[in-house]
Amino acid sequence: MFTGIIESLGKVQSLQSVGGDVRLRIQTDLDMSDVNLGDSIATNGICLTVIEWGENWYAADVSRESLNRTTLGQWKVGQPVNVEKAMLPTTRFGGHIVSGHVDAVGEITLVREDARSVYYEVTAPKEIAKYLAEKGSITVDGISLTINHLRGNILSLNLIPHTAERTNISTWKTGSKVNLEVDVLARYIERLLLGDKAAEQKPESSISMAFLAENGFLK
Repeated sequence: MFTGIIESLGKVQSLQSVGGDVRLRIQTDLDMSDVNLGDSIATNGICLTVIEWGENWYAADVSRESLNRTTLGQWKVGQPVNVEKAMLPTTRFGGHIVSGHVDAVGEITLVREDARSVYYEVTAPKEIAKYLAEKGSITVDGISLTINHLRGNILSLNLIPHTAERTNISTWKTGSKVNLEVDVLARYIERLLLGDKAAEQKPESSISMAFLAENGFLK
């Protein structure tokens, strides 16, 4: 589990094809002295399992599922990535609950200066729009952010100078692809609302405005 507060700006050191999967090596200035085999490190919002590590690097294997569901398949050697070690029970919870399980890939569709911050618009896939809420939380490339406004499946964000200095957002341009993870609470609430229908093969189709009204969630 993570908080979405980026600890280090790492760099892709190598990408190696292994049996159809990918072995990834990341250069980082994280303190690796407390890292153990099997620990989790979020890399651009993707929860990766450490299989090897050194003083300033770590390696992880990436499955086909992760390659298909994230931007990792388009990464290049030298690319900057946002890095966060798994949180400790004693960690100050400065962001929100982040699992490192990417829900979808979004696209940066607008970038402009907004006083001292940078304003971004991100178009999310329509299937995750129901999990987004104005002033709610979203993780973008591993960064815990607050949604300013929503227009359908287009969300707007403002990133302050501190965030720009500590993350890879300087690489975000119009057309850039980014990893999106919705607030985990939204996913669990949806499942709870389904009740016994959650056991059906395609339970997501059961949630509708009529269903919410029948169960007292709409007036």
